[in-house]
Amino acid sequence: MALSQHTIAGTVLTMPVRVRQADVHSAMFSVAADAAQAMIDYSGLQVFEHQPGKAVVNLMLARYIDGDLGGYNEFGTAVMINPPGTEGRGWSALGSAGAFIHHLPVDQPFTLEAGRTIWGFPKIMADFTVRDGKRLGFDVSADGQHIASMEFGRGLPVPGLFTSRPRTLKAFSHLDGITREIHWEMKISGVRSALGGTKLQLGNHPYARELAALGLPKRPMMSSTVGNVEMTFGDADVLGG
Repeated sequence: MALSQHTIAGTVLTMPVRVRQADVHSAMFSVAADAAQAMIDYSGLQVFEHQPGKAVVNLMLARYIDGDLGGYNEFGTAVMINPPGTEGRGWSALGSAGAFIHHLPVDQPFTLEAGRTIWGFPKIMADFTVRDGKRLGFDVSADGQHIASMEFGRGLPVPGLFTSRPRTLKAFSHLDGITREIHWEMKISGVRSALGGTKLQLGNHPYARELAALGLPKRPMMSSTVGNVEMTFGDADVLGG
C-alpha cells in the first residue's frame, strides 16, 4: 500500500510524520466537568470524569527540537474525553481516555499549516519566551495578548521500567466543523514527576479567559517533565464521515 503524502508550503510530507527529539513539560488539573464540557461542546465529544463531576485538563509546553515539521514551541490545552462509543469513569479508566486538543498555539508557520491541514489541530501563531534553568518557565502570548505563564519544578525521577514502553495515544481535534481522531505513537524517557509542582498565571487573551472559566489557576494534581520524546503522527480519521 502506498504511503499517503501531504504538500505543505511546497514541502512533501510522507506519513507518518516523525518527531525524533522533543521535550514536554505538563501539568494535570482537576476541574468541574460541566465547565469543561461547556468549553468543548462544539466538538460533539464527552469529557471523561475521573471523579463524579470532575474532569481532567492538561496544560503543556512541548519543545520540538528535531522532526519532520522542524523545530518549534507549542502550548497545548488537552481535555481528557471518552472516545466515541465508550463511557469510562474513575481513575482506573484514565488510561483508556482520549485527549481532545482544544488550544494549540505554536511559534512557526510551517507546523501551523501542517497541523491545521493534515490533522485539524487548532494551531494559531503565538510568541514564546522560555526560561531554561533549575526551574523551567515560559510565557506565551498571541496577538499581543498574554495567554499564560507556567513554571515547573524538577520533580522526582520516575523509573524507566514504568515509562519506557512505547504507547499509542488517542488524540482528537475539531476544526471547521469536523472532528477527527489522530493516530499518535510516543516513546519517552527521562521522566520526572511531582504532586503539584507547577505555578500557573493567566493573562487577558480569550484563551486565558476560557481557562479561567474552568477555575484556573489552581494547584495541579500533578506535574511532569519528559526529557526525551519521540513521536509519530499518522493520518487523521474523520469521525462521523
